[in-house]
Amino acid sequence: MDYIKQIFKNKDLRAKILFVLLLLLVYRVISHIPIPVSDPKALKTFLEGAFGSNSFLSFLDIFSGGGISRFSVGMMAVGPYITATIIIQLLTMVIPRLEALSKEGEQGHHKINQYSRLLAVPLAFIEGYAMIRFIQNVALKQGAANFIGNPGIFGWFLILLAITAGTIFLMWLGEIITEKGIGNGISLIIFAGIIARVPQIFYQNVSKIFLGGFIAQEFIKILSYVILGLIVIFSVVLVTEGERRLTISYAKRVRGTRLYGGVDTYLPVKLNSAGVIPIIFAGAFMNIPQIIGFFQNAKNAKIRAFATYVQQTFAPEQAPYFILFFILVFAFTFFSTYLYFKPKDVAENIQKHGGFIPGFRPGNETERYLNYLISRITFWGAVFLGFIAVLPFLIQFFGKTSSIGIGGTGLLIVVAVALEIMKQIQAQLVVRRYEALV
Repeated sequence: MDYIKQIFKNKDLRAKILFVLLLLLVYRVISHIPIPVSDPKALKTFLEGAFGSNSFLSFLDIFSGGGISRFSVGMMAVGPYITATIIIQLLTMVIPRLEALSKEGEQGHHKINQYSRLLAVPLAFIEGYAMIRFIQNVALKQGAANFIGNPGIFGWFLILLAITAGTIFLMWLGEIITEKGIGNGISLIIFAGIIARVPQIFYQNVSKIFLGGFIAQEFIKILSYVILGLIVIFSVVLVTEGERRLTISYAKRVRGTRLYGGVDTYLPVKLNSAGVIPIIFAGAFMNIPQIIGFFQNAKNAKIRAFATYVQQTFAPEQAPYFILFFILVFAFTFFSTYLYFKPKDVAENIQKHGGFIPGFRPGNETERYLNYLISRITFWGAVFLGFIAVLPFLIQFFGKTSSIGIGGTGLLIVVAVALEIMKQIQAQLVVRRYEALV
């Protein structure tokens, strides 16, 4: 309570929090504005059943904040912008001009962000079309009516323009939150979307227990999910906060009549340095089998057979799907970690500042040790992320049950963002307390 009182006693901090809450409310309104379709009644009937029984659709719906399950203009949320950011980051590794921009400080980062925004526009059109086609195919397989109808080019353009406008508007909201609020705006938008689903999930589960009287079997099942969720949250906190503190010593240096250095500090190496990015990477690649499925109606018999085989083999309810998903998350965890933590650059920076890791010579020997340490630590972080990503699919496959709601990925995002927000609020409180003493 004292912590909350300190937050609301601080005028600037209180204003920032209220500003963020207001913008998140606007985001929730956007996620409820529907896209006009030819048969809205058939769409509603399909959506009520599909997202409760299909773990893959529920997984995609996490990042849209429920926009896909409502078929709203915010159905892609900030997904295209995240994809664009990832693509630009990858291109900085192979295009010298972008690599030079990334090293030009704030101005360079601003230019790279501008490229990401521009790339997000065509990606919103492409991803929006792919998502609508995917939902349409799922509906037709389940015997539902074709709620999209057969729109012409102009009709498709209007639908995709509405989705793109929703994405751009949410991207702008996220940047405003980052600039004038607290925390990362894009992460907060995803966080708010997940949290907004909690009341609905709670109501659905309670309804199952008391549907026509108390059902003990449903109560035990839901209680086991709650216990599992608490274990996952505890594990996520441990892994998110877990770090290896690497001691770095600085030699004493004499400048003029003064003595500098001679102190020990540490370099924190996170157990999960990549965050939730590997799951987003892997999720994007797992859309490929569904896209290949579009060729099931091809005129060529071999293409038709191949598309059918791929879609049936890698269907979300099949074992090969979540095995491949786990492998991709595991691989992308290493990729993302080495993308942000580069042992060669770290070793060079330590050497430039006159530091060294005790027991290892500066330069190449330090770089080799950092490579060894990062690969060993990241291995366990990758295994954990992979397990969290496939947890909902494992429960659905072995438990023969429907989607469990938020899932491990949603909990990972919620806990990581909540911890980051708490750290930023605590840092601002400490700064303001220091300013008051001065």
